[in-house]
Amino acid sequence: MILMNDFKAEPPELREAMQGAVRRVLESGWYVLGNEVAAFEKQWASACGVAHAVGVGNGMDAIEIALRALDIGSGDEVITTPMTAFATVLAIIRAGATPVLADIDPQTALLSVESAERCITPRTRAVVLVHLYGQVRNMDAWTAWCGKRGITLVEDCAQAHLATWHGKVAGSFGAAGAYSFYPTKNLGAPGDAGMLVSDAGALAQRAGRLRNYGQSVRYQHPELGMNSRLDEIQAAMLSERLKWLPEFTKRRREIADAYHARIKNPLVRQLAPPEQPSAHVYHLYVIACEQRDQLQAHLQQHQVQSLIHYPVPIHKQEPCSDIARDPHGLSNSERHAAICLSLPCHPQMSDNDIALVIAAVNSFQGD
Repeated sequence: MILMNDFKAEPPELREAMQGAVRRVLESGWYVLGNEVAAFEKQWASACGVAHAVGVGNGMDAIEIALRALDIGSGDEVITTPMTAFATVLAIIRAGATPVLADIDPQTALLSVESAERCITPRTRAVVLVHLYGQVRNMDAWTAWCGKRGITLVEDCAQAHLATWHGKVAGSFGAAGAYSFYPTKNLGAPGDAGMLVSDAGALAQRAGRLRNYGQSVRYQHPELGMNSRLDEIQAAMLSERLKWLPEFTKRRREIADAYHARIKNPLVRQLAPPEQPSAHVYHLYVIACEQRDQLQAHLQQHQVQSLIHYPVPIHKQEPCSDIARDPHGLSNSERHAAICLSLPCHPQMSDNDIALVIAAVNSFQGD
């Protein structure tokens, strides 16, 4: 079976380096907010081209802490997309703000500027822009749109590790960027982990307090925070995994290029290719098919695993059935959720694996 992710197939050298990182932490005797977290924060800030990085417990917390550090909460509205992991919207709600859902561009599945425009009210304070599937697009338009309207841009970079647009890295365009290092991410930890990045020193300083109970110095709590700290073991292993990220990203792009060029099935539509090669890191390679469920079953029969990201848009989730949204509706999101399918695109795939996936897709004939 060709898997969506195959952690057991990772290079032995990487596994040995990760084990060495764990030993390093255990031998240090310091397990929370120590030198390993500080070192990885510095490495990730540098990689993202920003001044500051704050390690947190997970990607959802990174979004929540970013909003709270920006004083966005009760009475404020935050525009985002229904085509995302539930954590994006949950983070807005946990920050005390009101999420408002705008529709997507059907060619890319990314948030539509035109739909977001229809969602603006006097209470709009921010937009959480999700770099879905690993793609960064249209950032000139988004930064101009936010700047003109006085709306704060927060980036959800959970799937877009080091994707770049005209030389700028995901997370460096807005007031803050939120990264997830969940195991399946392009840079993944063997557990939950996340990071907030920003060029704003005051925001980063406050985020550092908020992640640690609101504590400024030991036993001094000038505000109410939360417990969301990247731990030393995860940080140490992420530092080792970061060394492999360029090579792994290169392989993801090679796989995607092969899919772009060689998947030729009139029943299958591919999303728009990136406008710049560096602007997509292919956390997911997503296609669209009107007979999606049949195609998924066909792939399974040919020993190819596939997944759906995401089958239920946010406004169709029970707790969010009354959520505010584009007055024109969210038809593009609903349509995409019904036909999208993610193919395996991970760096451990062999050339033979790639060929087998392409052959399986191309052999699908539908009903």
